[in-house]
Amino acid sequence: MAQARVTHAMCISVTYPEWPSVVALAERFDNIYATAGVHPDYEDIEEPTVASLCERAAHPKVKAIGETGLDYYRLTGDLSWQRERFRTHIRAARECNKPLVIHTRNASEDTLKIMQEERAHEVGGVMHCFTESMDVAERSMEMGFHISFSGIVSFKSARELQAVAKCVPLERMLIETDAPYLAPVPMRGKRNEPSYVAHVAQSIAALRDDSVETIGQMTSQNFFKLFSVTP
Repeated sequence: MAQARVTHAMCISVTYPEWPSVVALAERFDNIYATAGVHPDYEDIEEPTVASLCERAAHPKVKAIGETGLDYYRLTGDLSWQRERFRTHIRAARECNKPLVIHTRNASEDTLKIMQEERAHEVGGVMHCFTESMDVAERSMEMGFHISFSGIVSFKSARELQAVAKCVPLERMLIETDAPYLAPVPMRGKRNEPSYVAHVAQSIAALRDDSVETIGQMTSQNFFKLFSVTP
């Protein structure tokens, strides 16, 4: 990360059993932060409650609630439990006043509906690893959310997403790796790592005919402000 001039990173919580290791990493390094949450892909595991999420969010290195949201791609059938888990995360975020890290795949309408019903706009957050339409991006930004682009934006097949990346205002943009997945071009096929976020910045800069320095500076400022991190 240091060699690539990547100064900060957020380590994402996906299950409660793994949460101690996530926080331990954040405690070990001053420039790494953590979240508290249970990912929508995990069924039949310990369910989060508002109280348990807020208890974890009280840790000084925990800066957000999530990863949470809806995923109708990997799981099918009755997913009412997934929607209820999402609502729990939003309620916890409002309770402890922390932003949300939201995942949505093949579920954008239900995701936005629940965000509206549970007043997610009161805390805002980020639409993580964004792959949806400009309409979804605009409706998310109307609720105070940032749009985060991963290595997918560098893929030749991602033309619709690239069009979105051209239009999202820089003051509402974040970049990420989603490591260890989705390594960007030219690292595609390798195990992803945080330093590769520089390639995401390069791809967006090329799409927008802007400088890598501008993309890096703006998205860093957005990160610091959204997650209440001191540079």
